[in-house]
Amino acid sequence: MYDHHGSMTVADPILSAKEAVERLLAGMTQHEASDLHIKAGYPPFYRIAGHLRKLDMPPFPDSQYIEAMLMSLVPEARRPEFQQHGALDFSVKGSTGDRYRVNIYRAAGETHASIRRVQSRIPSFEELRLPDVYRQTVINSSDGLILISGITGCGKSTTLAAMVEHINQHRSMHVITIEDPIEYIFHPKKSIISQREIGVDVPSYHEALRYMVRQDPDCILIGELRDRDTMTAALQAAETGHLVLGSLHVSDVQQTFARILEFFPREEHAFLRSSLANSLRAILCQKLVPGIEEGSRYPATEVLLRNSTVRDKILHEEDEDLPAIIAGSEGEGMRSFTSSLCELIETEKVHYDTAMEFAPSREALASAVKGIKASAQGLVGRSRGAR
Repeated sequence: MYDHHGSMTVADPILSAKEAVERLLAGMTQHEASDLHIKAGYPPFYRIAGHLRKLDMPPFPDSQYIEAMLMSLVPEARRPEFQQHGALDFSVKGSTGDRYRVNIYRAAGETHASIRRVQSRIPSFEELRLPDVYRQTVINSSDGLILISGITGCGKSTTLAAMVEHINQHRSMHVITIEDPIEYIFHPKKSIISQREIGVDVPSYHEALRYMVRQDPDCILIGELRDRDTMTAALQAAETGHLVLGSLHVSDVQQTFARILEFFPREEHAFLRSSLANSLRAILCQKLVPGIEEGSRYPATEVLLRNSTVRDKILHEEDEDLPAIIAGSEGEGMRSFTSSLCELIETEKVHYDTAMEFAPSREALASAVKGIKASAQGLVGRSRGAR
């Protein structure tokens, strides 16, 4: 049974391992938890609106019970992979219709898990509260590379799904996705969508990317650009007339370039920069900021769009100038984290102190907010004078 918080209570009888994990997954959907953490010696934890919440129940009986519970989720064909590597990513569908991205791993000889809930319905850009430049970038690009960057839990996978679904609704394209694991399920509308899962449909990213262009795609989604091979394949596809969507686990535009360069030896950087300068369409970075309304979160975004100036800066190794270019090009659709956070404060979506915690420069955000207040006071003064 569940208490009014949706937790399994101490009074529950010992459940079968399979029943226990099914209840935990259903509870995630019921209470809009984004993540579930299972660790030996502790009760389970949900992450709700960015905060970890301990469930009102005792620790699981023993590590064998946890292993049985988690193994009930693992596809039988992939169990040897977990035994060999001590970690495994896969996805499962729950009784509520939502899907769950499961990562099980061994730590200190015990089996643990981190499970993320993926809603069955793919949200739109508007529902995600993303600026319209996201939609415009996708709808106006027929080739090139669009990158989504951000830390864990910032919504990169959901943003990529929204992009693919927007293409699906408005454009006639063949979209191939390479995911580890598959999260959102797409149903063909105007587009044909072929979803390939690492470890299920193909053994590795390398193998999936090897024959990708021969499968006649118009758009390619690479779930995570994680190494030299995936980055090379993305750039080659983008340069040969394909639209490529991908994500990187970094926090901002400058770190995105730094991470890409880290994948390659120094002697290849000149060629890499030339490729990026020609193929890059946009870098879209995001953070999720807790809102004033309890349980709400709002995206703060940094947007770099390629133009002739950006292209030259990439070619001439002047990445440190990109933040200033972004700040001075907001009329073209670019956007800095500072201006995005300032807007969230101005529209009373987030508290000033909360925004400060996510600001790349607290001084710059304080100055921007002060400038808005001064401008508003000036408008009020002129209005009164006109009377």
